[in-house]
Amino acid sequence: MTTTAAAELGVAVIGAGSMGADHVRRIDRLISGARVAAVADVDGDRAAALADGIDGCSAHTDPGAAIAAPGVGAVLIASPGPAHEETLLMALERDLPILCEKPMTPDAAGALRVAEAEEKLGHRRVQVGFMRRYDAEYLRLARLLADRELGRPLLLHCRHRNVSVPPYFTDAHLVNDSVSHEFDAARWLLGQEITAVRVHRPAAGSAPEGGLNDPQLVVFETDGGVLVDVEIFGNCGFGYQVQAEAVCERGTARIGEAHGLTTNAAGRWGGSIDQGYLSRFADAYDREVRAWVDATRRGQTTGPGVWDGYAVAAACEAGVEAQRTGRRVAVEMAERPPFYRR
Repeated sequence: MTTTAAAELGVAVIGAGSMGADHVRRIDRLISGARVAAVADVDGDRAAALADGIDGCSAHTDPGAAIAAPGVGAVLIASPGPAHEETLLMALERDLPILCEKPMTPDAAGALRVAEAEEKLGHRRVQVGFMRRYDAEYLRLARLLADRELGRPLLLHCRHRNVSVPPYFTDAHLVNDSVSHEFDAARWLLGQEITAVRVHRPAAGSAPEGGLNDPQLVVFETDGGVLVDVEIFGNCGFGYQVQAEAVCERGTARIGEAHGLTTNAAGRWGGSIDQGYLSRFADAYDREVRAWVDATRRGQTTGPGVWDGYAVAAACEAGVEAQRTGRRVAVEMAERPPFYRR
């Protein structure tokens, strides 16, 4: 049972699916200085099941009711992407700190509306859940690239493989739900914007059943001249892998090899492969939420913000158009407002 303290940050968790449930568990059991004050989900029974057993936590089917619930001082959004904009705007109207899972919004126009609402407040309130920025290996790679230990980066090779994806997944889902992480990671690691995207499909291995062509190779360019390629494989069948290799002027650096415990027995050697993102990035999620809670309690907003969410949405739109047409598609972005240049 959670014990409520006056100094704790009361969080309304919007969305009680696998991601929302994981965040409820994390805040309730692992993160000091915060408590789950409300849970909302369209499935009332699911929301009630999460809220049950947490002192002072109420369950709702309406996100607005959860945001307005007694004791709520911050909002964590883990609902499906199409519902994010409305919830973000409601929380910003109350000037509440927000941690929003990606995508911040499923389209660039919606992201600009969120940016306009935050800008009117005159201060940041939104942190976007690009959790790779909190992963230990990604942090090491970011420091190495920033310090130019291996010289200027020239290429970035990425692999993003899932055991399987839901039956409703389309080509667009591969970009919006998966490659969106690589879009943000590349922008962050390189300190550059994405300018154009192209998508290639192999002739062999494509599986048109259900409308999903799998795997695909997404290639994008940056304004600093770096080329980035992403192998996105929705149904690889064997495990969850996220890997990246930076090719620089004087060497390379690779992360995501997952060299953990290796066994040798009976003429065989091997180890294990993560089966999902919640296990692969468990530490990153912990660091992300802890950083958000700590910053919020200090009256600050840190980490990836609204403009990062917008830039990724714009890149995703170009990526989906590139999938559809087979052409190189330029990323169209609005001019960054002075508010987001600080």
